Amino acid sequence: MKYCKRNTIRTLPLVIVTLMLSLNPDRARSAAELQPYDNYLTGPVQNSEESAKEVAAPVRTRNLAIFIFEGVQIIDYTGPFEVLGQAHDGSKPLFNVVPKYSFADMPKTDVLVLPGGGVRPHLENAKVIKWVQDTSANAEYVMSVCNGAFFLGKAGLLDGLSATTFYGLIDQLKVLAPKARVVTNQRFVDNGKIITTAGLSSGIDGALHLIEKISGRGRAQEVALNLEYNWQPDVPYARASFADRYLRKLLGAEGFKLPEGTGWTVLNQQGGKDAWEKNWQVTLNTTAPELLKLIDAKLSEGWTRVSGVANRDGAKSLWRFSDEEGMEWGAVAEVEPNEQLANSFHLRIMFARSESASK
Repeated sequence: MKYCKRNTIRTLPLVIVTLMLSLNPDRARSAAELQPYDNYLTGPVQNSEESAKEVAAPVRTRNLAIFIFEGVQIIDYTGPFEVLGQAHDGSKPLFNVVPKYSFADMPKTDVLVLPGGGVRPHLENAKVIKWVQDTSANAEYVMSVCNGAFFLGKAGLLDGLSATTFYGLIDQLKVLAPKARVVTNQRFVDNGKIITTAGLSSGIDGALHLIEKISGRGRAQEVALNLEYNWQPDVPYARASFADRYLRKLLGAEGFKLPEGTGWTVLNQQGGKDAWEKNWQVTLNTTAPELLKLIDAKLSEGWTRVSGVANRDGAKSLWRFSDEEGMEWGAVAEVEPNEQLANSFHLRIMFARSESASK
């Protein structure tokens, strides 16, 4: 099982600590500190009469707990912390935001945020899972970021719900939470009380969505604007839905099996959910047809070769494969020599849903 490991932190000797927003008004940020951007709008923005009534209702300040642990992914907790720390109702903060509590002395939690990162050892810690279960039971909202969803899955809190996680860990979440419906086409999934977000910056979107649920879209927009964050809640962007997952799954951590010392540079890649193209520059003392044989050897582990052609100008092979829903895909692997540089080649792999499958 793999986890997000880049940009993680090591905590103080206390392995597991929490960030709980303080009830102490002397330590909490003042409304004046939170309001410099409030004057940009004359009042809350409502999308409907119903949302206007919700925003008009008194908003109480909620206790926020963020689980910080050895190996936590930095943006997974700092993103939501920054967003929720700026949220206000025009006169007071929506969340208490001063870190000071541990498992032992924390007050009742209204909102629990579970970041991801190096979660493996903590998933095996019975005290952590029991704390997640107990704290979630009494919380108003629970939000995970990245593979923080694994805490919810291990605690049995995703059973019967839809959920998502970091794009590279979708399959692992399916194993850990077999009774959940794990989706790839949403940046965050709102089940009402429990919200799961995809990886890294997705936690910012989840936190803004939480503000919208509590205090309306206008307030969430204010926070996003103040953060200079291009928040687009109605744009269906989901990294996990991109077609490159089929190539990544095929290559795995090992990648193409090329000789030691091979030069390997990703030039560019682009696509969406129905097609993808990836280009590399490869440096190796060989010919285009021989290089393609090495590429084909790896592709054949999961795809079916249809045909191929090779000549002095390069080499190309055609492939097909089926996805998890039985949809047919067509693919091309192509190697061309770089005339400007000796022993250098351009490798291109392109694949797309077949026309019949996409209809």
